[in-house]
Amino acid sequence: MTAADATTSSSRSTAAAVPSNLALLAALLACALAQFLKLFTTWYKEKRWDSKKMLDSGGMPSSHSATVTALAVAVGLKDGTGGPAFAIAFVLACIVMYDASGVRLHAGRQAELLNQIVCELPPEHPLSSVRPLRDSLGHTPLQVVAGAVLGCIVAYLMSNTK
Repeated sequence: MTAADATTSSSRSTAAAVPSNLALLAALLACALAQFLKLFTTWYKEKRWDSKKMLDSGGMPSSHSATVTALAVAVGLKDGTGGPAFAIAFVLACIVMYDASGVRLHAGRQAELLNQIVCELPPEHPLSSVRPLRDSLGHTPLQVVAGAVLGCIVAYLMSNTK
């Protein structure tokens, strides 16, 4: 076997492994689709286009929820729900969605309040010129559910595509 044979064999196995990994592709596609949809939901809500929303956390739908739900559903559809891979994906999805709608949502609300307090400080105060904190961190329960539904749809459609 020559070096060229090894390279060809390696590239064939890598090329074959990526398209056949339904769970990975479904998760990545769901994430990308959710981030893309944020352009339109922002436009609908604020009547303006904001391309930065495609890279931001927070917003409708939750790309975190879409990603982990697509992963769990794809694993469940491919390998069944009785194995350890589905159990890991399911628990991960639950933790991520709980965190997105709980801890990160409340951290974002605290950042809003802190930004408001800093804005009300007199100009001579040492903290008056501090850069504002990011306040779009988490998701409302509706945004989490919308992301989860999107993830389920993406995984289901990809599993039925031949």
